[in-house]
Amino acid sequence: MKPARILSIAGSDSSGGAGIQADIKTITMLGGYAMTAITAVTAQNTLGVTMIEALSPAMVAAQIDACISDIEVDAVKIGMLGSPEIAAVLAERLEALDVPVVFDPVMIATSGSVLADAATIAGFERLMKLATLTTPNVPELEALGGPTGMAARGVAYLAKGGDAEGSTIEDVLFMPGAEQRVWSAPRIVTRHTHGTGCTLSSAIACGLGAGLDLIPAIEQARAFVRAALEAAPGYGAGSGPLGHQAVQSSS
Repeated sequence: MKPARILSIAGSDSSGGAGIQADIKTITMLGGYAMTAITAVTAQNTLGVTMIEALSPAMVAAQIDACISDIEVDAVKIGMLGSPEIAAVLAERLEALDVPVVFDPVMIATSGSVLADAATIAGFERLMKLATLTTPNVPELEALGGPTGMAARGVAYLAKGGDAEGSTIEDVLFMPGAEQRVWSAPRIVTRHTHGTGCTLSSAIACGLGAGLDLIPAIEQARAFVRAALEAAPGYGAGSGPLGHQAVQSSS
């Protein structure tokens, strides 16, 4: 079988732990074929982000068009957007593309650096409506109006619990008209969590692109992230990267 073609639309992380770089590693280790549309270039490491430069909306659109028109796409992962104009052009492209979409509404990096301003966050609305799944963490969910705000939008989302307190992590899937689904697991105590959200969302997209239903795709992705956390190489003085390269058994 040919690998599922996964298009990651996200920012570049110069230190390799998150963003496009984490997505490429994840998709590759899960047996997919990774393509990219870079929205912004960041200078960052495990200690924080020192500079961000968004690409033009036209360049982002051109990257998407180049992938779709030739290699084609089986699923899309959306991460850091870079600007509200990029959010708008992205929504236009995806509304015409009938494939699963996983939207990670990136607002703040693991290091605490702000990656989306208020105008860009406002641009999330169209993307959440067209996404198969949105994957907010605790602060992102709060910024989006919490469970009440998400319920009013009528969209499917996975509320990630890694940022919550406690020794047990709960991820909860909310789907309109369905009972919520809860996954619980012991917290892996580590400072090496840079790129966990990027990794999870691209892993879910990879599963969906390969033909998995949503729940099995989430379960595969959660297992991959936990294995990558366990295999973290220990690099950096801050929030270090995961060990994507060590998770060969998850494919």
